[in-house]
Amino acid sequence: MASHSSQLIMLLPCRPSDTVGGRCARWLLSLGLAVWIQSPAGADPSAVVASNAPAPVVRSLFPPKLSPDTIAPNPVTLTNLISADPGMPPATNAEVTANVSTNAAATNKFEVQLSQSRYLKETGQLDEAEPMLESLLTSEAAEAVKRSALFELGAVVRLKNDLPRAEDINAQFAELWPKDPRLPEVLLRQGQIYRQMGLNSLALTKFYAVMTAALSLKSDQQDYYPALVLEAQTEIAETHYLMGRFREAADFYTRLLQQENPTLNRSQAQFRLIRSLAAIGNNDEAVARSRDFLERFPNAMEQPEVRFLLALTLKQLGQNNEALQQVLLLLREEKAKTQDHPELWAYWQQRAGNEVANQLYREGDYLRALDIYVNLAQLDPSPVWQLPVKYQIGLTYERLEQPQKALESYQEILKLETQFGTNATPGQKAVMDMARWRSGFLGWQRQAESTNLAVADAAAMPKDFGTNILTGAPRP
Repeated sequence: MASHSSQLIMLLPCRPSDTVGGRCARWLLSLGLAVWIQSPAGADPSAVVASNAPAPVVRSLFPPKLSPDTIAPNPVTLTNLISADPGMPPATNAEVTANVSTNAAATNKFEVQLSQSRYLKETGQLDEAEPMLESLLTSEAAEAVKRSALFELGAVVRLKNDLPRAEDINAQFAELWPKDPRLPEVLLRQGQIYRQMGLNSLALTKFYAVMTAALSLKSDQQDYYPALVLEAQTEIAETHYLMGRFREAADFYTRLLQQENPTLNRSQAQFRLIRSLAAIGNNDEAVARSRDFLERFPNAMEQPEVRFLLALTLKQLGQNNEALQQVLLLLREEKAKTQDHPELWAYWQQRAGNEVANQLYREGDYLRALDIYVNLAQLDPSPVWQLPVKYQIGLTYERLEQPQKALESYQEILKLETQFGTNATPGQKAVMDMARWRSGFLGWQRQAESTNLAVADAAAMPKDFGTNILTGAPRP
């Protein structure tokens, strides 16, 4: 042991004032936990413990970094009991039976404690499960129990959102037991934790390691490893997506959808694929995948966003009529579909209508833009929503040279002014002021046009100067 200059990561509650040779160290040793301390190369650790010098610094991290030396031995076997001490007389059958029974009871106690901690974890009682698992790690439980305890502790700490510590626990498990059948799941956890911490490159490394470990380990659990590999592949695609690598993400989602695995969440995978395709401008593929999604998953929560993306990509392909139809379908969607997530539907309806209608307006396609604006006005009767929509309708009517209808829209906005009162925001006040100005301008324009028309009509009439009342002849 002296060849190790420093080793241990401790789990137990030693105070800084305790010395290695003091009460805390003796307690640790009494629990069967080997404590490796900082010592000069070749020195005898026992000499350090016996000295009165101040204790060396001991790293206190959670959980303990166990090594094969620190794991308590397996329960004593019948043979060990019989030949445990050559200087003692052979044990009687009764003594052997009693010792075996005692050891079996202790083993059963640790297994029961492990089962209880799992139950506490599953029921969300994390503060109760954590110390129970930690105590198993410092007990005389069998290695298999300690191994499972460390595995469960990693899950508990992660659920408590202590990500650095959870990562440390999983790293220790992978280092100590690289042949454990649960290693792929531990690697998957590490990747997910790294991604939560924003370390996406490290996360990808762990996700790829899941697949390598699953192939190298042999197990009779036929469904366990394929499920982990599928989840790792999904996480790889998701990580690329979150990193903004939409081309790579689209490639991985496409591969996932080519699998016939029934456990794959196909609607989510295809939804992410559509987003990725739209982001990289692969509009033809995005349109095809969107149409397929809308037909294949009619009740999916992502329906409104997919239809929005479909309308947007159709618009970018120059298919304005089809884009308009998709927006109108979204705006006129049956109320039954919008009941489960009304706010979600309202968001995508309003966004789709605004974006596509505004694009059409800027391009001079006023008739199609007007069609969408009129339908947008029917989504929400609140003054806050009606104000900008009515103003846009008024502008569109002006572009279509229908001043009377435009004037009616602006006057409807001015009627809403009383409903806002003093609560109107600066933006809302600005819209109302512009509506008032445009309403006045259209009134003045209409009056000016009427006056000009009257003058023109008068100028076009034949001149009639009357007759001479004395001679009856026309006046010259």
